[in-house]
Amino acid sequence: MRKAGWILGCGLALGLPATAQFQGDDEGILMQRAASRDSVAIASAVNGWWTASMNGHEQRIAWWREARFGCFIHWGVYSVPGGLWKNKKVGGYAEHLMRKEKISRADYARELLKPFNPEAFNADKWVRTIRDAGMKYLVITAKHHDGVAMYPSAIGDYTIKASAFRRDPMQELAEACKKYGIRFGFYYSHAFDWEHPDAPGNDWDYKNPGGDKQLYGGTNWYDHHPELLPKAVKYVDEKAIPQIKELLQKYHPDILWFDTPHKLPLSENIRILKAIREVDVNVVVNGRLARSSAVSFGDYKNTADRPAAFYPVEGDWEAIPTTNESYGYSRYDDSHKSPAFFIRLLTKAAARNGNLLMNIGPMGNGRIDPRDTAILHNIGEWLKVNGESIYGSQPSPLPVQQWGDVTRKGNRLYLHLYELPVEGILTIGGLTAEPEKAYLLATGAPLKVKRISPKDVQIEMPQTWVDPAATVIVLDVKGDITKEEHRLVEGRAQHIFHAFDAALHGKGWSYGDGKAGKDVAQNWKDTTQYLTWKIRLTRPTKFKVALRFAEGGGPKNCRFILSAGRKLLEGTPGADGEWDMIQLNAGITELKLALEGGADAEGLKFRQMELLLP
Repeated sequence: MRKAGWILGCGLALGLPATAQFQGDDEGILMQRAASRDSVAIASAVNGWWTASMNGHEQRIAWWREARFGCFIHWGVYSVPGGLWKNKKVGGYAEHLMRKEKISRADYARELLKPFNPEAFNADKWVRTIRDAGMKYLVITAKHHDGVAMYPSAIGDYTIKASAFRRDPMQELAEACKKYGIRFGFYYSHAFDWEHPDAPGNDWDYKNPGGDKQLYGGTNWYDHHPELLPKAVKYVDEKAIPQIKELLQKYHPDILWFDTPHKLPLSENIRILKAIREVDVNVVVNGRLARSSAVSFGDYKNTADRPAAFYPVEGDWEAIPTTNESYGYSRYDDSHKSPAFFIRLLTKAAARNGNLLMNIGPMGNGRIDPRDTAILHNIGEWLKVNGESIYGSQPSPLPVQQWGDVTRKGNRLYLHLYELPVEGILTIGGLTAEPEKAYLLATGAPLKVKRISPKDVQIEMPQTWVDPAATVIVLDVKGDITKEEHRLVEGRAQHIFHAFDAALHGKGWSYGDGKAGKDVAQNWKDTTQYLTWKIRLTRPTKFKVALRFAEGGGPKNCRFILSAGRKLLEGTPGADGEWDMIQLNAGITELKLALEGGADAEGLKFRQMELLLP
């Protein structure tokens, strides 16, 4: 009975409507077969080998939870052109050169793979740079979408053995990581392979599905044309699984990282994970290999690429920012973020129970891009002083603090400040545990701390700013740190209520991916949907209200209602997003922002509400 329930429940969880797709028409029959195929794979895993493998989950994930910060490396033969092909600048992800320029398998091998010879590659130097940056694990592309194995694989001829480089960079990196105490692992493109004649992706040489031309039904080609699936299964059997097993048996990695699972049906992704667990039950596997809406089969979850903010995620998760906007080396992409950006991103991730796997793209000659080296050095300098607040830390149960983020180790809180508090007084809202002592982590200088109310504590800050990226204050407390949901709203000139911090009510909502400008709650279309924030004020205060939306996702003649137990405002904000004045009473309340009418079919993309002191 339990198995039958899983088959039905997980089949519907694949995103297929419960009735409309199963009406006996050809499309319905195909979808029914797809649901059955994937549901059987899910049930087999959940009622057998996968559940058994999860008995060791806590043990194998322990080092990853402690690490908090890792290095992602995209490096391959595509790193040599670095976004230049036939004297033409190629934008976007530089590692996608083969796909973007529709380079044939033969030409790619002749012009890029065969002459590849990164004479400046020095694994020891790479890993020392990564260690000094404060990173605790390394994940490198053993095979990216171009299909080139960056190690001397015994499977196929698209490997580094075909190049002018007569060494094994993966082995050298594995040895250097062991020497410097860095956990080591591989990215492997299991579902997207542009060189293999049976794999998804290459629609210019082979007319295969899964490519830009959207052949054979596009994204779900394996459901629309199941007769093509045996070809992809052949690729998985001939190349993907054998090479993954080869990596496991030859290098004994600590972690395997996968991407683009949608190029294959879920049943194949689950089969690949099963093959991994048959060889190694201790290797950590990321969350992008196999997942349905009902079950995530990886050891942790992955959020969006290149994030600037994080949407709420339950459990363990990891984000993969990159220093610029390309994962592979791009000679033209100068959009490198500042070290402070990554330091704050790291503190925000740790405060939300996540890891940061920060990407660099070394050059084709084997050197790390100097632009990346400078960023890594500065992050490392900050972590040498403040790493205690990151490694092995956990989120705190405190509510949102306007001034920054908080991590925790037992009865010790680490307060990460991104700006100097007004008048040099830092207020920690929602802290009922008794403060014992406070000091600057960077210098050890003691700070005066006192309780000002049953739920609030104040710390006197030094007159000079310690670190503009993030100053860390250590606060030791006595007693339980209890969960507090109501955010303190007082003082300051501006209070920002992010969409990612709101509770979303009603059906249809989704989050933006957190990239710059996409930190939104989206698909806001009707009056049954609304957002709430729980707040607390110590005194009555007047505020001016402003609503902010993503570019292109803002209101067009929309009317809103803002309430807090009673209606505060209703109407349409001005073109600049500013609305009107409200007065909030002392005590606890819940701010509710609802749509009264006017949203178009695309829906609103709400970013934040601001309360501004007049």
